[in-house]
Order: sequence, then structure tokens, then C-alpha cells
Amino acid sequence: MNALAEDPDLWNDAGAAQKLMRERTQLDTSISGFRALETSLEDAITLIELGEAEDDEDSIIEGMDQLRALKAEADRRQLESLLSGEADGNDCFLQVNAGAGGTEAQDWARMLARMYTRWAESEGYKVVALEESEGEEAGIKSCTVRVEGANAYGWLKTESGVHRLVRISPFDSSARRHTSFSSVWVYPVIDDSIEIEVNEGDCRIDTYRASGAGGQHVNRTDSAVRITHMPSGIVVQCQSERSQHQNRAHCWTMLRARLYEMELQKREEAAQALADSKTDIGWGHQIRSYVLQPYQMVKDLRTGVETSDTQGVLDGDLNPFMSAALAARVQVTGDEG
Repeated sequence: MNALAEDPDLWNDAGAAQKLMRERTQLDTSISGFRALETSLEDAITLIELGEAEDDEDSIIEGMDQLRALKAEADRRQLESLLSGEADGNDCFLQVNAGAGGTEAQDWARMLARMYTRWAESEGYKVVALEESEGEEAGIKSCTVRVEGANAYGWLKTESGVHRLVRISPFDSSARRHTSFSSVWVYPVIDDSIEIEVNEGDCRIDTYRASGAGGQHVNRTDSAVRITHMPSGIVVQCQSERSQHQNRAHCWTMLRARLYEMELQKREEAAQALADSKTDIGWGHQIRSYVLQPYQMVKDLRTGVETSDTQGVLDGDLNPFMSAALAARVQVTGDEG
């Protein structure tokens, strides 16, 4: 790939050139990461051996701590190597929708959006806001973001589902415990290597005035776009750009991605029907429970992974849940794609 990248004729086809450079960067990152693990392993072993030779307990403890950290990183990379589905390496769209329950559910939806944004940023991904519908009093009714970076869809795809929150509501003057639900939907950004045909005659296109901050432009022009795919009932919308044309282009991209994800789900459900135990991973199923009162616990209902560090999870510490769900998904379906 290095040799191909140096070919002066490469950029005669910009699309092919960008695909090559993207694949080259991903391979280079993987190889560099593996070599870094090798070097760190050798350093940790050397530190432990020196500590044993000099009876230095602190060095031994430090070396063992390094080995434990390396084990966690190696496990993560092993899982990442399973992300070989045709869209796993792509960027993705992540959509959060508040469930029934008014302000309480809308506040929970905003908390979820923040949680995924914090996770993505901690992993080095770029998060681009595409659409947000504010709640009447607090929180959001819905939002859609694009997460950009290698394997974004591969890691986030197991997060689709219904998320349940139990807490003392800050909006209840009687300080009663409330249960709220919000749904998360993750679907891949489709590149030119994946063909998805959409009949425009099957779609209804509506324009409306964007909400939220944005000055006079937002208030005076119908720049926001909503596309409804009639056969499937899928609705996508975008209001992030000042231009209606740009928002429309984003909507078509999201619609193609949603249709592709719907086909992936059909395949996965067929495979799971043959498994002895079916895991609930569909959009309409509850996948995780977040309990803040009367005790502190976040539990994934598919894998059984749980933690009492609820604040850490809400601040984006999701890797244990994602890793376990991904491993279970591969085991059940036999095909991570």
C-alpha cells in the first residue's frame, strides 16, 4: 500500500485514492498498536525481573500493574480484530429519542447523548451534531450525531436499544422515584463500496424552520429537511447546515444508512432465531438498566455485565459493556457483520 500510495497516477481517481489512503492508515494504526504492545510487554517483564533481582517490591508491583493494563488493551484489540463486517470500519450515525414520560424522559435522553459524546471523544472520535429537538422544559426530544473515525460503527452498533433509568426525579417536588426510557439507534455511514438503492418516488420530503440557536437565518428560512421513506416508515431529518441543499444531502445519506442497517438487522434476527438463547438487541428491546436510586448500579441485560460506578458510565466509561456485547453478538450469530 505504501508503494501504491507513491504512484503519481493514484489521484487521477480521487475516490479510489481516498479509499486506499484510508485503508493504509487503518492498517498502519493496527500494526503500530501491535508493536507498541510488544515493546510495552518486554519493558514490563524487564522491570519485574530487575525488581526480583534487586528485591525491589515497588518495581515488581509497577510491572504487574503494567501487565494488567496490557492484558486489557490486548483483549480490546482482539475484539477489534473481529470488526470485519463490510460497514464495521465506517463512521456512524447515533440517534437518541426520548420515550414517554415528558420532561423526565427528555432529560434522560440528553444524559444519554452526553454519555455517548463523552465516550466518543475519549476514544479519539469526532462528533458532529446533525439535528436536535429541544424538550419543552428541559432535555431533548431527539438528537442525531455523526461519529467519525475508524471502527466507529463496529464499536457502537451493539448500543442500539432501549435504555432504562431509575432515579429520584429532580423535576418532582415530592422527590419520588421515577423510571424513564429512551431509545438509541446506531447505523453506519454508507460509502460507495456498499450499494443501496432508494426510489425517490417512495419518499416524502418536507422542509421546516430549524429550531434552537442560529440567529435570524434559522428563524426566517425553511432550511431544515425531513425525509419520510413510505414503505419502511423510516424518518430522517437534519437542520445542522444553513443550506437546505446541504441538509437534504445529509438526509439522503442517513436514509441510505438506515435502510442498510435495517437489512443487517433482518439477517441478524434470522441467525439468532437458530440460536438456543436469543439476545434482545433490536431497537424495540430494553438492553441496559441504569439505577441511581435506591442503589447505584448499571447492568447490561444481554450480557450480565454490571458496575456500581454509575457516574463513570454516565461520563462515558462504556468499553466493558461494548466489549461484552460485541463478543456475545459474534458468538451468537457466528458473523459479526
